[in-house]
Parts: sequence; structure tokens; C-alpha cells
Amino acid sequence: MIKINILYEDNHLLVVEKPINMLSQKDNTNDKDLLTLVKEYIKEKYHKPGNVYVGLVHRLDRPVGGIMVFAKTSKAATRLSKEISQHKMRKYYLAIVDGIIKEDKGTYKDKIKRQENGFSIIKEDGKDAILDYEVLKRDEKENKTLVKISLKTGRHHQIRVQFAYHGHPLCGDQRYGKQDKTQIALYAYRLEFIHPTTKEKLIFKKLPPKKGYWTKFTVSKYVQ
Repeated sequence: MIKINILYEDNHLLVVEKPINMLSQKDNTNDKDLLTLVKEYIKEKYHKPGNVYVGLVHRLDRPVGGIMVFAKTSKAATRLSKEISQHKMRKYYLAIVDGIIKEDKGTYKDKIKRQENGFSIIKEDGKDAILDYEVLKRDEKENKTLVKISLKTGRHHQIRVQFAYHGHPLCGDQRYGKQDKTQIALYAYRLEFIHPTTKEKLIFKKLPPKKGYWTKFTVSKYVQ
């Protein structure tokens, strides 16, 4: 069995690091997915017979690694989903984008529409898509910018679509950027939420592995 990097576990939650290039949940490719691995882990660790309940409350795109939380009970799943719908769960990403972003901070407000072909586009009849970004470091020589992103909404491919639309596609993005066959430079590095039963505020952080574009910046210098 593939070893999962578990960041936190109790009777209600499981917080894990999703490996890069792994599905969040099964699709028609039948490739390994994190949800199935989490179920297998719980089944094996606690010797549970039959089907194991694990609630998937949010997802990450297949090429994107980072922190995800799973619910171990239906009550926890309902409460976490409510936090997400009320924008109380805070999701922070790191990204390296093409070009130099001149503003130190900014907000992108667009409307995103998901297409039948699996792509998403900016379109007037789409759904509201809002994110805040902060420039952490500019590399004039490489013509790249390291940014921290706070998602306010959770649209399909939102970060990738919005940065591409605004002239700064994510490095290594095979769909919306230049197809250079390097791993996409997008990582879900921080997750904050209220525990569904104890009501304690939980904060988890995990920096991206030093591979591909992430070798261009010493990320630990710029994030807390």
C-alpha cells in the first residue's frame, strides 16, 4: 500500500498531504486516488470490517499536491462542508507564475464557467470566482513570480484559469499555460478550519517538495 503522509488524526478527522499527480477521488481512469487510500489506511489500522466511511469535503486537482482534510464521521463531514460553504475554511496556496507581477498584493474577481471538455473559462454567465494574492518574491532574471494565494471561492481550476486570464499562467500548467512538461508549480500549503466537534481552530502547513520550479525559490524564506 502507498504510504500516506498523515499530518493529524483523531476520531473525527484525518488531515493528509495529497501526493502530486494523484487523484483526490476515483475517476474513469481507475488510477490510484487519495480517498481510496485513506479508506484502506483506516480499514487496516483499526481492523474495520466491510466498507469504511470517509467524507470527501473538498478536492485538489490531480497535478496539485498539498493539504487535504477528510471526515471520519458523517457529522464531521456535514459541519466541515458547512464551513466551506460559508467561506470559513481558509485555503492558502503557493504558486510560481510566468512573468513579473508588479503589484505587491491584489484581488482577482472574475466569473468562471466550466466547459463540457473539462476546461474552465472566464465568461460573463459563469459563477463568481474570487481570490487574493500576495507577491512573495520576484525573479527578474527567470521572469517568474512566487505568490501566496488565498481562495475565497472554490471554482473548477480557479487559480489556474484566473492567473492565465490575467496574463500570468502558472508555470508547468499543461492546460492553461506553456506546455513545458515540468510539474505544475501550485501547492496547497496551508489549511485553517474550526474542528467540527471541539470548536478549536486548527492550522496545518506543509511546504512543497524541492523539485521542478520549486528549486528556483527558497520558499521557506517567504512563508510563515
